[in-house]
Amino acid sequence: MRDEQPPTGLARRRRRLSDEETAQRMLRTALAMVNETGLTVSLEHIGFEDVIREAGVSRSAVYRRWPYKDLFFSDLLKELAGATGPAALAEARSSALVRRVVLERLDWLATPAQRHDLCVELLRQGALGDFETIHGSTEWRTFIALHATFLSLADGELREEVRSALARTERGFVERISGTYARLAGLLGYRLRPGFDATFDTLATLVGATMRGLVITALTSPGMADRRVRANPFGAAGTAEWSEPALAVAGVALSFLEPDPTVVWDEARIADVRGALEADERAGRRESTEEARAAGGPSDG
Repeated sequence: MRDEQPPTGLARRRRRLSDEETAQRMLRTALAMVNETGLTVSLEHIGFEDVIREAGVSRSAVYRRWPYKDLFFSDLLKELAGATGPAALAEARSSALVRRVVLERLDWLATPAQRHDLCVELLRQGALGDFETIHGSTEWRTFIALHATFLSLADGELREEVRSALARTERGFVERISGTYARLAGLLGYRLRPGFDATFDTLATLVGATMRGLVITALTSPGMADRRVRANPFGAAGTAEWSEPALAVAGVALSFLEPDPTVVWDEARIADVRGALEADERAGRRESTEEARAAGGPSDG
């Protein structure tokens, strides 16, 4: 058999990327580099030439798009401020936890006291899970650090563009958290306390702010992430192991929530709750399978 010869001439040339493709590849590469190590208050640990090399793009095309590296880092800041990955990560984990905890304790829906215990248990486990997700995620740490980076920018167009991008991303976070709490309240027959004149967006904003404050505190006081106390707070019937983040978040949430007296609990409603959660679980498995196939990895199916 004749040995195959390597391609020559035009066949050896890679397709030339457009300026827009070059820009997108550069920004994606830099985002990945930041998310691997986390963002400091500046981007000095990200080298412009390193990004070009890692992105595998034409150096001349890059400098045609960004004649000065500061222009590239300005665009990178705006990309980071508009990232939605951290919110999606927390939301997926929270949804899976709600399904698991409620499906394992469907018998707790039988009485008002048990439904309250179930609500407390969801907050106990969910708040700790969210805290661990955010505390351990470089993407989340990057997003938190961005606020300090934003404050260090000089007044001008870039500062306003980063502020606007952060505001849009924050709005998305609030909407996701708000949706989770609204769904949880609906499943368990809870409502917002009328006297507060609050919305689920209000609750989501305060819970999100509390969680981020806890994460920032834990970065310099790591013991907080590990401390536990055995207690039965918030009127729970049984004693359980509580983390400090769970105590803080549950305290905020339960200040706003109360059982809805208009909800009638019977076997049909409990069956509806089970059906809704099982449908969500099937949808989640399908989504995971489709994502795995799209990524070329193994699927659950």
